[in-house]
Amino acid sequence: MRQILKSGCLALAIAVLSTTLHAETIGTIIKENISAQPGEESDAQSTDWYFAMQGRLNLIENRLVSDIQRTEEIALWYEERDYAPIWIVDGKPTRSAQEVIFALLTAYEDGLVPVEYQAAVMYPKLSQEGDEGLADFEVSLSQSVTLYGQHLRSGRVNPNRINRELVLYPKEISADRLLQQLADSDNQLETLHSFAPRTVRYERMKKHLQHLTVWRAKGGWTKVPEGESLKPGMSDPRVAVLRQRLIESRDLPEDAHEGDLYDGSLVNALKYFQFRMGLEADGVVGPATLAQLNTSVEERIAQVELNLERRRWMQADFGDPHILVNLADQVIKVVKNAKTIYAEVTQVGRPYYRTPVFSDEMEYLEFNPYWNVPYSIATKEYLPKLKKNPYALQSKAFRVLAKDKVLDPGQVPWHSYSQGEFPVRLRQDPGPSNALGRVKFMFPNEFSIYIHDTPAQSKFDRESRYFSHGCIRVQNPFGLAEALLGMQGMSRSEIDAIANTGKRKIVKLKNKIPVHVIYLTAWVNKDGAVHYRRDVYGRDTILAKALLVDAKIE
Repeated sequence: MRQILKSGCLALAIAVLSTTLHAETIGTIIKENISAQPGEESDAQSTDWYFAMQGRLNLIENRLVSDIQRTEEIALWYEERDYAPIWIVDGKPTRSAQEVIFALLTAYEDGLVPVEYQAAVMYPKLSQEGDEGLADFEVSLSQSVTLYGQHLRSGRVNPNRINRELVLYPKEISADRLLQQLADSDNQLETLHSFAPRTVRYERMKKHLQHLTVWRAKGGWTKVPEGESLKPGMSDPRVAVLRQRLIESRDLPEDAHEGDLYDGSLVNALKYFQFRMGLEADGVVGPATLAQLNTSVEERIAQVELNLERRRWMQADFGDPHILVNLADQVIKVVKNAKTIYAEVTQVGRPYYRTPVFSDEMEYLEFNPYWNVPYSIATKEYLPKLKKNPYALQSKAFRVLAKDKVLDPGQVPWHSYSQGEFPVRLRQDPGPSNALGRVKFMFPNEFSIYIHDTPAQSKFDRESRYFSHGCIRVQNPFGLAEALLGMQGMSRSEIDAIANTGKRKIVKLKNKIPVHVIYLTAWVNKDGAVHYRRDVYGRDTILAKALLVDAKIE
């Protein structure tokens, strides 16, 4: 039983025995309680409105837990304001109500699904009359608007519930708080839109989504026929088709190339297209490039919608300065005053050792670090080698330690050890073969993920750089160190002097720098260039299933 108090002298006790009570049953209870109030001279219109609103607010049928919570928050909010409507004035829906319904109908502009907000159902309800009809309109619109507003604020799904590798906690807003902000606003439509991320990054993605929907209406992009790899200098009938396709994607001006010879501006346009797709920009139309050229507009729309959802999970302010690592792009950036002051390619976790998505703060740099080998790597990768040869790791400056005592590898009973029983630890001394290189960048976190140098420099030349056990390897660690320590007055020569000692040294940052490890497979740069990346970790697929996106994502 729940007690519902109303303003004035009217106090009702409404017994809600089950969440599946029919409106008629609840209405009977309400009417009986109203008539049972002694000495009351109720306004008939007010009584009917109370009855209509309470009946509508308590109608909860087969809803998810989140919907129940939202509906109850809405009901309590209306009870506290004596059921005063916010969408109805003088017995008619307000202009703001009509504008908000139109916003629901066009929710697809944010990559959202209008049907989730009963958008098409809400429009006919504008003509409903009488207390019951208007109460139904009032409550229905509030339910739709709160769900829409919550989706704009923090996304349709909770990231860490669909994938534990996404350690993100979007800033949510309760239904009652959302409604109160709308009720207090002089421009409810503007307030509703303000729940979406207010960043240029999000707006650029929305604009691109609109561009894609135009191409969908046109029937999509021109498809380039299959055939042997098309290389610069070749003549081929497909050149004209390729030219048209690159014009459509705005990689090539309309009057920039003629004829069947694949050369000049057309080759340069394809290289730019390859760059935007994260491919090797060699100007050759091979299988990988052809697959990107022939990716349908429907697939791209779905991909952009997924990444708009990811943008809604993110905080609007990344901090200034901040470090951004996009795992799908395999690139690290240092951003200050909204400008990228340093960028370079990275190596990140293999598909089996996927690097998680999370944020933390960088606290210090460690030069000439020791590498304390993680337990899993020691037992899975190094133990089999040590069983064959106890001194297999000695040439690379590894030591075997029991607590703080250094052991002779030849005296350790390796054959009695296993992945479940490994009472020693492995540590690699600083030096040229150290797996962490000459410097690591520490932002202590629960995953033991950090940024570091690596002796495996040749792997940076590859298009796909998923090689690590989860940590983030950088190609030019001293360039990154200079970008970070230079902000606190340290010169490159001072940095080099520290590293050249060969001794371990920690240099603390005067101010901690936010680090954001993200996973975006589609984004739009400031210059308007649209970038897409392959879903190596399968996170697009997981998110698409969670959002019930129908388009195929590869």
